[in-house]
Amino acid sequence: MKTSISVCVCAALAGSACTTGEGTGWVKSDKLTIQDCWNGQFDLKPTFFGANPYREELLIRVQRGDSIEELSDGLTVLVRDVKQIRGSSGSASQLGSDVPIGLPPGVTPPGTAPAGGPIPQVGLSLYLHDTCHAQNGTVYSVGGSINFSSLFSGDIAEPNADDRLTEANFSADFTDPRDSSGATSQVTGYFRFYFQRGQPAQPFP
Repeated sequence: MKTSISVCVCAALAGSACTTGEGTGWVKSDKLTIQDCWNGQFDLKPTFFGANPYREELLIRVQRGDSIEELSDGLTVLVRDVKQIRGSSGSASQLGSDVPIGLPPGVTPPGTAPAGGPIPQVGLSLYLHDTCHAQNGTVYSVGGSINFSSLFSGDIAEPNADDRLTEANFSADFTDPRDSSGATSQVTGYFRFYFQRGQPAQPFP
């Protein structure tokens, strides 16, 4: 069952009303290649922005429409250690700095052992499940960087509006690890939204 993913954008004044899923942003590529699905210019035109904290991790979803991921086109951003990037665990803050992007954990080409070395702090996945339908419509980040000017604290009861804000821009190379051609696509993007608790997602009508 899907966990709750909900956010909102509020006006600058504290106490203003807000609506779950609202935000601003874009995700584009001059040439996106997904085997048997897409080959050309791409513009996601997202309308839904969500964040789901779990322990030290934060899963961000930037999506066209508010349907479940399996029926939508969108981008997920997995931040493995929120406190480390925010500098709230004793380490230096990485806000405002370029953070390297790599393959999400567990994603490797078939027949290839997982790479050694440190697990990337941030991994991105771009999915076109609505556009591609039956074909595999997901590509994964293999390089690039993301810069968070602000990052939600991960506390679902966070009282400070500034600490509920997530704002970032990125430039990343994406590929399908199962594609033997090794084709990569550069994708850039930006998103800004405030976390707001909402009802759990309902995958069935």
